[in-house]
Amino acid sequence: MWPRSLTFRVIAFSTVWAILTLVVIFTLITTLYRQASERGFDSLLSAHLFNLIGSIGISDTGALTGAPDLGDLRFSEPNSGWYWSVEPASEGVHGDLHSSSMTSKIPSPSVAEVPFNASFQRSYPAKGIDGEQLEVFESEFVLDAKNRAARFRVMGNQSELEQEISTFQRRLLTYLSLFGVGMIAINAIAILLGLQPLRRVRNALAMVREGTAQRLDGRFPAEIEPLANETNALIENNKRIVERSRTQVGNLAHSLKTPLAVLLNEGRALGGAKGQLIAEQAASMQKQVDHYLQRARVAAQRDSVVYRTPVAPLVRRMVRVLQKLNPQTSLSLSLPATEIVFAGEREDLEELLGNLLENAMKWARSAVSVTVAPLAGKDDNLFEISIDDDGPGIPEDKARDALKRGRRLDETKPGTGLGLAIVADLVNEYGGVLALERSGLGGLKAVVRLRSLR
Repeated sequence: MWPRSLTFRVIAFSTVWAILTLVVIFTLITTLYRQASERGFDSLLSAHLFNLIGSIGISDTGALTGAPDLGDLRFSEPNSGWYWSVEPASEGVHGDLHSSSMTSKIPSPSVAEVPFNASFQRSYPAKGIDGEQLEVFESEFVLDAKNRAARFRVMGNQSELEQEISTFQRRLLTYLSLFGVGMIAINAIAILLGLQPLRRVRNALAMVREGTAQRLDGRFPAEIEPLANETNALIENNKRIVERSRTQVGNLAHSLKTPLAVLLNEGRALGGAKGQLIAEQAASMQKQVDHYLQRARVAAQRDSVVYRTPVAPLVRRMVRVLQKLNPQTSLSLSLPATEIVFAGEREDLEELLGNLLENAMKWARSAVSVTVAPLAGKDDNLFEISIDDDGPGIPEDKARDALKRGRRLDETKPGTGLGLAIVADLVNEYGGVLALERSGLGGLKAVVRLRSLR
């Protein structure tokens, strides 16, 4: 479910956490702001109500008198949503006072629907003259010793309060969004910088793989340094394994060299059919030993330290040598403009090319073509060597037999039948591909695909 990128995981987790945190902060702040605004709104209405009560009196005839000034111009603007009114609440009281902003009467619920509290006050929502939402504070108050009372109402525009709260929420959302984007960007930069040592380790390993460095060099953070040290230790151990394998191969080759030479000389000295048979078998044993020693050497170096071998100079040199040895055969060469570096040892590439070129020159009638080119596609670390000749070629049903060790399709030609088998083993040891196809020249086309270094 999760991508394999550690950077993506850490950035995604920190981003989700930052978003959740900002959502919680936004909800908390807007809730607290709403509560504070509503308390302030209620306190303002309550203060206006007490101011109104203090500004109203009653005459001897029971008429309500007074000219309240609540200190807010909105009470004088028609249909502003801010109103006050004074109405009779007992017998002997008459008259009706209201603010100039109140152009029509606003009904109030019955006492049964919204009862007064112990202080003879109540509050309730109401619909304004223009449809705005109002909050009404109402109280009944005795005006004189004759217990004549009036009902006082102060109404505030709650729609303005909601609009103010919405404006605050939008501004807060804008600021928090900008802050969140900045925080996420800073987190991403910090994470990328924090993971930079891992990229340095990767680049250092790539240099070791390509053969441009022998170990991971440089200073690494305390968390990465043990990994770098263990990797260097592994590289050193692989080097020791390669050197030990080479030493053993050399010892084996040295120990077998003398006995095989003795057998070969004795066979030649013996003469006759038996002597020739002994000499041929000793020579065959010598080639077999060389072949398997070569495979052991390649297997020992594979997947350890990678060597670098420029392809173009080696191919040019081998083509020149074979052209001199076979002047009767036309040998053409095509090389790419870009440099190709073989991820292996020079001796292995020489043996591989040497066997293929000798085979092509041996069977060609008049022309051999050698082409080296990088392979474009999903894997840019491959290159291809193709060798074409105009000889008789190999039938498709016999191509697999030609790669078997010691198998010769034509006994009239000299050879041991090991050339293509050695090539196949070398290509296999390096993880490459060998294909025998029909050439455009009419003969055999040997195609080898091997890994290159970037």
